[in-house]
Amino acid sequence: MLSVIIPSYNEEGNIVNTADVVSRLLEENGIDYELVFVNDGSTDKTWELINELATTRDRIVGVNFSRNFGKESAIFAGLETSKGDACVLLDCDLQFPPEVIIEMYNIWENNDVDIVEGRKKSRGKENFVYKAFSHLFYKMINSSSGLDMRAASDFKLMDRAVVDSLNAMPERLTFFRAMSSWVGYKTEKIYFDVQDRQVGESKWTVRKLIKFAINNITSFTSAPLQIVTVCGVITFLISVIMGINTLYNKFWGDASAGFSTVIILQLFTSSIIMFSLGIIGYYISKIYEEIKQRPRYIIKQIVKKDDRSVGGRIWKK
Repeated sequence: MLSVIIPSYNEEGNIVNTADVVSRLLEENGIDYELVFVNDGSTDKTWELINELATTRDRIVGVNFSRNFGKESAIFAGLETSKGDACVLLDCDLQFPPEVIIEMYNIWENNDVDIVEGRKKSRGKENFVYKAFSHLFYKMINSSSGLDMRAASDFKLMDRAVVDSLNAMPERLTFFRAMSSWVGYKTEKIYFDVQDRQVGESKWTVRKLIKFAINNITSFTSAPLQIVTVCGVITFLISVIMGINTLYNKFWGDASAGFSTVIILQLFTSSIIMFSLGIIGYYISKIYEEIKQRPRYIIKQIVKKDDRSVGGRIWKK
């Protein structure tokens, strides 16, 4: 059985269409399946529509969060709720073409492959700033983690063994795209073109993208901490040069008050110190979040046809 996990946040215009398109596609290709819709604290009618589908149709599971916990939490909630022999992640807006799922499934079923990873051949309609920001973000992840994240996406099919490995990972601050590469396993890549969004607008603002990038870089790699070391080395070298220059001027009787030089040097070193403290403080805040051991998310309700709804279920590890 294939579990299709669909994180959903304010997607009332897409829920029914997504369920119809994906269900019809899988049934036409004779694939046993379940659709796991995860409502990430939507403020529109997203949950009402998911609830109606889950209680009236077979093979649809509705998971409802107690509030908005973010897409990463929705992904892992779907992975833990799913029952399939393989799982595939799909965006509710169908910008990831569902037809590619069939190709992924056939590769997984007919070959010794654990992960079939969807990679973006084209990024669709994105402005220059977004593309540049994405390129910089993945370049930083690639260089700091050693993983090849170029053109990576959440659109991938994973064997149950891979899903179990991800579910067993205890950290609270997750980055699915990188973690699913980090676990290893035999992987095959498949390329696709990102489709245009049919209904609604993207929920990603510039502010959210920056926050997403900072959170994921710091949660998956310690590379920013090395910036502190680099800044320290640069400051030390500048100090040595300035010290040699000062001693030279003094011994040759050409010493001056040097007030401006001292002020500039103090401002430079102070800014480096404050910048370094900011990076260290951010990592300390992440440590603080981890050691509190709060659950990644709280599931208020799980709904499936002919099953009793489960309320107040808290997933912990």
